[in-house]
Amino acid sequence: MQEEAAQSAIDTFISAFNASDDSYVTALLSQALTSDVILWGPLGRSEGIEAVERFVLDIRRHPAGAGSMVRCSGVDMPDEWARYRWAFTTPDQGPRLAGTDIVHLRRNLIDQIIVFAGDIQPVA
Repeated sequence: MQEEAAQSAIDTFISAFNASDDSYVTALLSQALTSDVILWGPLGRSEGIEAVERFVLDIRRHPAGAGSMVRCSGVDMPDEWARYRWAFTTPDQGPRLAGTDIVHLRRNLIDQIIVFAGDIQPVA
């Protein structure tokens, strides 16, 4: 049951990267994250949905054009922490960024996100 809640929150979070318009990003993040969410990302620690929204919008505005984010693994949840692998690809199979996120859930919403991004490389 807890893995299903984690997968739902994670998939909603990922859908914010793929929203048809920037105006939908906040609504999607609000469905997946607690208001006091903490993001541990490549540039350090930030707090709140607004900080995660800036992170998502920065990725959506990649210089190569809007790309797509996909979850490319199952959700592994040994305790209250869940992990999954993801990939972000820009248009025309441009640069690809892949990594693993680890998230912590509270009341079926993500309250912490730890982003481990890998190398940018072309899609094989």
